[in-house]
Amino acid sequence: MTFTAAPTPVVRKPGFLTRIAYGVGGAASGVKNNGFEYFLLLYYSQVLGISASLVAGALFLALVVDAVSDPIVGYWSDNVRTRFGRRHPFMYAAMLPLGVAYFLTWNPPEGLDSQGLFVWLVAITITVRLCFTFYEVPSLALAAELTQDYDARTSLMSFRYFFAWIGGLAIQVALLTLLLRPTETVKMGFFNLDGWHTYGFWAAVTIVGAIFICSVGTHRYIPHLKAAPPARNLTIGKVFSEIFETVSNPSFRALFLATLFGLFASGISAALNQYINGFFWGFDTDQIAGLTMGVFLSAGMALVLAPLIGKSLGKKRGAIIIGLFAFTIAPAPVLARLFGLMPANGTDALYYIVLVITVVDVALIIVTQMLMAAMVADIVEESELATGRRSEGIFFAGISFIRKLSQGAGILTAAVVLSVAELRPGMQPGEVADASLDRLGWGYAVSLLVIWMLMIFCLSFYRISRESHAANLAALAARDEPGTTP
Repeated sequence: MTFTAAPTPVVRKPGFLTRIAYGVGGAASGVKNNGFEYFLLLYYSQVLGISASLVAGALFLALVVDAVSDPIVGYWSDNVRTRFGRRHPFMYAAMLPLGVAYFLTWNPPEGLDSQGLFVWLVAITITVRLCFTFYEVPSLALAAELTQDYDARTSLMSFRYFFAWIGGLAIQVALLTLLLRPTETVKMGFFNLDGWHTYGFWAAVTIVGAIFICSVGTHRYIPHLKAAPPARNLTIGKVFSEIFETVSNPSFRALFLATLFGLFASGISAALNQYINGFFWGFDTDQIAGLTMGVFLSAGMALVLAPLIGKSLGKKRGAIIIGLFAFTIAPAPVLARLFGLMPANGTDALYYIVLVITVVDVALIIVTQMLMAAMVADIVEESELATGRRSEGIFFAGISFIRKLSQGAGILTAAVVLSVAELRPGMQPGEVADASLDRLGWGYAVSLLVIWMLMIFCLSFYRISRESHAANLAALAARDEPGTTP
C-alpha cells in the first residue's frame, strides 16, 4: 500500500463585489423578518383590533405549516440538476410571488371582521413564508459553496447579516418617521392605516430588489459551484433517511439547539420591543426611530468586529464570549428600572442611557449572529467526509426550520406576557397601570436572560475549530485526488 502526501486544497475567496451582492440578498430577510417580528403582532392586534392571542395563534400556525417546507426545499436544492445550477432557479422563482404576498400582508381586503382577518392572516403569512423559504434556503446554502475558507465565510456571512440589519432598519425608520405620522383624525402615528399600507408597498419593492441583486450578482459563479450528485433511484424513505443521517452531525445538533433558544429569545424580544419602547419607557415614535437609527451604527460596528473576532478567537469561542456580554447587557436596563435604578420616563437622561446601551448591545448581538451563521457553513465539509454528500441546503434549511418554530414560540410567549400584563387591544401609552408595566418588564427581562443562557450552553458543544476545518478540507482533497490511495 502506498501513501502520498495529502494535497493542499485550493480554496477560492469571493471578491468584494461578490460579497456585496451576496450580502445585499440579506436585505430581503431583514425587511421580511423586521416586519413580521416587530410589527405584525402590533399591526393586527392594536391597529386592526384582533386579540393578541388570536394573532399569535395565526402566526404560529403559519410557522408550523411553513417549517415543514424547509427540509424539503433544502434537500431539493441539494439534488436538483438544471442548466442554472442547484440554487439559482429557486431564488429567481421566488422573487415576484414573495413581493406580491408581502404587499398583501399589510393591505388586507377591506370590510373583514375579526374572524375574516384571522383567516386572511393565516393564509397570507403561510404564502409569504413558503415563498421566502424558496429564496432563503438555497440562497444561504450558497455561502458554503462560494468559498471553503474559514475566515472568508465569516466575512461573507458578516456582509449578509450587515445588509439584513441595514435593510430591516432602513424600512423601519421610514415607517416610523415618514409613514406613521399623526393626522387630524389619528392622534398617534401607530394607528395611521395609510402609513401601514404604503409601508407594505415599499417593503415589497425592497425585497424584490434585494433578491434580484443577490441572484444576478452571484449568477456568474454557477459553473464553479458544486454540482448535484449523480441521478439516483430515490424513494421517500431514502430521502428522509439521508436527511436524518445528515442532521445527526454532533456540531449541527449543538448549533441547532443553540439557534432554537437564541431565536426563541429573539422572537420574544422582537414581539415585545415596541411595547417596551412605547409603553414601558414611554418613548414616542420619533424617539423609537432614533433608537432604530442608532442600530445602523451597531450593524457597522459588527461588520468590522465579527471577522476580527473570528480570526483572533475562532468562531465558537468568539460567539460564546461575545454572546455572554451581549445577552447579559440586553435585559439590564429593564431590570434596573424594576429596581428603581433608572431615570424617570420622559427625561433626556433615560433616553440617552437606553440609546447607548442599545447601540453597543445590538452590535454584540449581531456579531454573535454572524459568527454562528458562518459556523453552519463549516459543518458541510465535516458531514461530507462522513456521508459522502454535499448537504448545504439541508443544514441551512435546518436552521431556517428551527428559526421559524422558535420564533413562533417566542411570539406565543410574548402574547402570554402581554396577557399577564393586561395590555389589551387598542390600549395606548398612558392608559396602562404601573403594575401592568412592571409585569411586562419582568416577563420581558427574565424570559430573555434565561433562554439566552440556554443558547450559550448549547453552543459550547459545537466542536469544529479552525484546525479541524483545515483538516477536513485536506482530507476531502486527498480523497478526491486521482491516484491517491489512503
